[in-house]
Amino acid sequence: MKQILIGVMLLGGMIQGAFAQNWEIKGNVCDARRQEALEFANVVLKTLDSTFVAGTTTDAQGRFLFNKVQKGDYILSVSSLGFQTEHISLIGLSKNTYLGKITLLDDTVSLEGVTISASAQTSRADKKVVFPSDRQVKASGNGMDLLQQMMLPQVQVDLLNSEIKAVGNGVVQLRINGVKVEQSEIKALNPSDIIRIEYHDNPGLRYGNADIVLDYIVRRPDTGGSFGMDMAQGINALWGEHNVRGKINHKNSEWGASYNIGPRDFYGMKRNNEEEFHLANGKTLNRVELGEPSHARLFMHNLNVNYSYQKPDKYMFNATFRYRNNHQPHWDYKGILMNKENPEDKVEMVDLSGSDYQTPALDLYYQQNLKHNQTLVFNVVGTYNQTGSSRFYQESRQGQLLTDINNKVNGDKYSIIGEAVYEKKLANGNRWSSGFYHSHSFSDNSYINEHNYKTHMKQMDSYLYAEFAGKMKRLDYTLGIKVNRSAYSQQGEEMDYEHYTVTPRLTLFYALPGESSIRLKSSIENVSPSLSELSAIDQVIDSLQIQRGNPSLKSYMSYYTELNYEFRKGLLYINAIGAYEYQPDAIMDEKRLEGNKVIQTWDNQKNWQRITAFANFRIGPVKDILQFSLNGGVNHYISNGNAYTHRYTNWWCQADASVTWKKWSLGYMVMTNWNWFKGETMSGGENFQGLQLGYRHKDLMVGMRVFNPFTDNYKQETENWNRYASFHRSNYIKESSKLFVATVAYNFSFGRNYHAAQKKINNADNDSGVMNAGK
Repeated sequence: MKQILIGVMLLGGMIQGAFAQNWEIKGNVCDARRQEALEFANVVLKTLDSTFVAGTTTDAQGRFLFNKVQKGDYILSVSSLGFQTEHISLIGLSKNTYLGKITLLDDTVSLEGVTISASAQTSRADKKVVFPSDRQVKASGNGMDLLQQMMLPQVQVDLLNSEIKAVGNGVVQLRINGVKVEQSEIKALNPSDIIRIEYHDNPGLRYGNADIVLDYIVRRPDTGGSFGMDMAQGINALWGEHNVRGKINHKNSEWGASYNIGPRDFYGMKRNNEEEFHLANGKTLNRVELGEPSHARLFMHNLNVNYSYQKPDKYMFNATFRYRNNHQPHWDYKGILMNKENPEDKVEMVDLSGSDYQTPALDLYYQQNLKHNQTLVFNVVGTYNQTGSSRFYQESRQGQLLTDINNKVNGDKYSIIGEAVYEKKLANGNRWSSGFYHSHSFSDNSYINEHNYKTHMKQMDSYLYAEFAGKMKRLDYTLGIKVNRSAYSQQGEEMDYEHYTVTPRLTLFYALPGESSIRLKSSIENVSPSLSELSAIDQVIDSLQIQRGNPSLKSYMSYYTELNYEFRKGLLYINAIGAYEYQPDAIMDEKRLEGNKVIQTWDNQKNWQRITAFANFRIGPVKDILQFSLNGGVNHYISNGNAYTHRYTNWWCQADASVTWKKWSLGYMVMTNWNWFKGETMSGGENFQGLQLGYRHKDLMVGMRVFNPFTDNYKQETENWNRYASFHRSNYIKESSKLFVATVAYNFSFGRNYHAAQKKINNADNDSGVMNAGK
């Protein structure tokens, strides 16, 4: 009897095990309009009475997987911000199920009778993933235009200087499919090839000192290629931005090249300057410089040649050769120097500068995807920076020469940067990352004036870091730590240093009800002096002032805390930020007297603080026609030097509007200056306006832009509040007011599309290591 009972129990267990067998559910999620994979889409498995069973998000290829699902009846819900939710019925699940491609349609919502296309944006702890709309693509001629149309918070697009900037003097890092690029390559992008922009407004430790990372994820042909050009030419002044680029793909290989030129030739540049000197002999001199129209000429060109070989999901090799050259033969000022208290006491002044800067670089990159969601990356970059500059300064009265300065600088800098990164994706969206970075640079500079100075400098920076990203329900968090070593030496000087620091980083991101979130991030960074600040040489500025490097400078720490609130509902988007930054022993400028000369130099001062608050309000698009954005805020700076204390407050704002109707687009931007104050110097931003009109026909877009259409007083202002030698300086460029520019963009591509593998890290050395002297 006992044996029979045991047999029945075993049989019952086998039957129960058979009925309790677990199954897999998997599939792929993509955008129905673009036919591209959707990353971070939410996939939820529920019973028929809406009881939650399991949930996950899609990976970079749009894939998802549920395992250990018991037999039964289920509903699968797939959703993503900016798309309609898809519900899939799974009745009688009793086997492994592959759902194939699940497509999501663009979402529209109705608000009081107005149809609004939902913003295709999702926010994470470290980044925002933003999908451009058809309206934004049609209104854009290149990748920089598209960025302006998307109106991202904390990002400024300066069309006059052809630059992408971060609000608040931050560092912007640009990438295409993960590969670090120059701004000229962003301008060369075809907007219709851009799938999304991954906007990292809280970059991890592996991004170095970047404050914002903009990664353009673009299509590329499997077999075939693309060609494009983008031209912007001034009509009433010589101002231009011209780019041509092409790519050829075959199987696993891609060859690409791009070339960009940017000529400038102005004859209406001038400088007004008021200086007040309190000299050691007790004499006070208040000198006013009245500028006269002078010549400014600049020619920039960039060449990029790239080859990559990849096997998707396995490995990728990328080799890029970059060459950048800035040739500036004229940056000239002339005018009258007048004693303010005695206007008859005046002299004639000329201040003529020229420079040539060229940088070839070779970037080698290898990425290996390992089993169990592991990635290994190696990157080596070699760079040569060659700099040549000259400055000719004279003061004369009635033909009699009073001051004659002729400075020349020749610099050669060699650097190599190496980095290795390991990443591991864990369960439940957690991630582990660690890496090693090392840069080694050598700089040989010659400064020729009354003397012939030569400097031989060596600088090294290394760090190890580890970072963990995790999730707990609505809370995302990131914990990181970096151990940094910085070292510097200069031949013939005894002020060499070697400095070690440990810097942690913490980010907390909490998803609030609805489409809103709050994020707190706090970091500590090591800041090293530049080679130009460390150079132990003198550069004569004028008859009263000398600039001098300081080889005794030491690196210092920067403490930063930021609270970020984000809200989105219907056509309204709000992003508000409050931040505090504290830098003890910060390297800041100072001036001191030696006889009747004023010495301008740098030193480790007591501390520098910045308190800032700003907000971005974005409305639209309304009926897919109108979009409007308003940014504004305040900065309060506190500079505590060894011999001075200064406070400065600056209010600023920026407004953008975009209107699109059929094949026409109209845009307007106005920006007041964000001023930066550190040490004793206020560096002024720009008051800028821009108006642009465009017309698109298939792959061709033509247009007209007007820079500063409603003002003829474009200028940049700088102030210094030193007790020995203060100044208030304004630089003007007449041609930048009411500057009319004609634009043409044409893009052509052929072949099939697919996702390219993405580089995980990128490095570059753009510091020439040379100290330039001038007003």
